[in-house]
Amino acid sequence: MKQLFKHLDQLLRGDFTRAEDLREGRVPVPSRWLVGASLLCGGFYGLCMGLYAASGGIQGGAQQFVSSAIKVPLLFLFTLIVTFPSLYVFAALAGSRLRVHDMLRLLVSTITVNLAVVASFGPVIMFFTLFTTSHAFISLLNVLFFVLSGAVSLGFLSRATRVVFQGGSAAATDEGGQQGPDSAPAPPSRGAQGRARSIFRAWILIYGVVGAQMGWVLRPFVGNPNLEFVWFRHHRESNIFAALMDLLRDVGGGW
Repeated sequence: MKQLFKHLDQLLRGDFTRAEDLREGRVPVPSRWLVGASLLCGGFYGLCMGLYAASGGIQGGAQQFVSSAIKVPLLFLFTLIVTFPSLYVFAALAGSRLRVHDMLRLLVSTITVNLAVVASFGPVIMFFTLFTTSHAFISLLNVLFFVLSGAVSLGFLSRATRVVFQGGSAAATDEGGQQGPDSAPAPPSRGAQGRARSIFRAWILIYGVVGAQMGWVLRPFVGNPNLEFVWFRHHRESNIFAALMDLLRDVGGGW
């Protein structure tokens, strides 16, 4: 456990995403502990989300407590499965040197950062859970924390891709016209940089929409005092964006 937190700290400080490694197409991060850290952070925040049902006397509160701890890591796992192929294709089009396994490590690292940030909000959720009975408020607060943690993790990924999405070969041409293995990569043109940024922004939009809708598909996470506990609520005619508008109206009406 101590080693896991040590590696997590190194990841957050950028020790596994140094520019020199990324330029060579490497992401030297241990895969096993990445999965362990993701499960731990996601499970902890899931417990914090489920506390609303468990502490509020809601029917099925104990099941919701356990369900949320399981489904938060699943939310990010399923989003990874759905969006990784598009990231790899977009990255290849933008001139990335990362191969499939290194690109996967980079995206899993991003998800681990996301879960670490959202887990840091866990005590805040617990505090408000114990001092409010408003389901709409707690739900919106959780959405806000997921959005904030997602923005931080995508910033982490964006910093890494500034190095990864560079034009030019891995070895620059030397004075005799030959490529020297120890030479620095040729600097990317402005057009190549702009194209890479546009491609990456398009993927961020896809990732955000898929992640938001995936959370809607896997609901409930908090537990509704007016509804019986179920593992999943299937209403294909609705979506996360319509639900957020309803929550905003509920909170606004309470004020």
